[in-house]
Amino acid sequence: MKNDKHLYVLIAPYMLLFFIFTVLPVVMSMLISLTYFNMLEFPRWAGWSNYTRLLLDDDIFLIALKNTLIFAVITGPISYIACFVFAWLINELRPKVRAFMTLVFYAPSISGNIYFVWQIMFSGDSYGIVNGFLMRTGFINEPILWFQNPKYTLMIIIIVQLWLSLGTSFLAFIAGLQTVDKTLFEAGAMDGIRNRWQELWYITLPSMRPQLMFGAVIQITASFAVADVAMNLAGFPSVQYSAHTIVTHLIDYGTIRFEMGYASAIATVLFGIMLCSNLVIQKMLRRVGE
Repeated sequence: MKNDKHLYVLIAPYMLLFFIFTVLPVVMSMLISLTYFNMLEFPRWAGWSNYTRLLLDDDIFLIALKNTLIFAVITGPISYIACFVFAWLINELRPKVRAFMTLVFYAPSISGNIYFVWQIMFSGDSYGIVNGFLMRTGFINEPILWFQNPKYTLMIIIIVQLWLSLGTSFLAFIAGLQTVDKTLFEAGAMDGIRNRWQELWYITLPSMRPQLMFGAVIQITASFAVADVAMNLAGFPSVQYSAHTIVTHLIDYGTIRFEMGYASAIATVLFGIMLCSNLVIQKMLRRVGE
């Protein structure tokens, strides 16, 4: 530390900000989850009562947990694989074409008011694009109220979330593919690698482990933290809580009811789920290329 003290000085501003705005809030949230805190009175110690209420008495949270796990299991792996596959294919294109296609794939994740397009597509009247198409082709006789029917709500939101998922992870994979040492492919050919799939498994993926890990963290966070899509398309709360997730449950108690102790308990449970998922993904990624 004495020899590299100038490096610690350089990194100190970032570490200070990281501690104040990331580590400290997480620790404070865990402590507040053990209290009753309504933003008006000083927090009162409540012990594990928030957690017992959450896990044993809150039926809406169980619905939110089920919906969130469905989101994560479907959108997480599919969007992660899709990000890599599209990045791998686009990386083979010429530079100008690659730059254009990267913009095309990344644009939906940064576009404002993008939910307006899907609201038009799944409008509940005959002017909706999907309803109009189905009625003209004879599949249905009257418009379907897509976002008022719990049977369709979750499916539509999963589709929209998958469409929006080509974001930061996609760019990270593009960058990782650009940094793979080309001489490794020549060495691999001498060692017995004969096709592109072997190159992908034994050279490309192991060389991209940092980007793969970063992409996994981003996709896990995105799949477990679904809220904006559900709230903008299905409303808040959604019909029969069909699109209710852990984060929308957290928003309900944190920003509407101001039960900050209970909201912090929800956040802590979500943090634990994300942490366990990350540990599992890390172990799986370490086996890539073996």
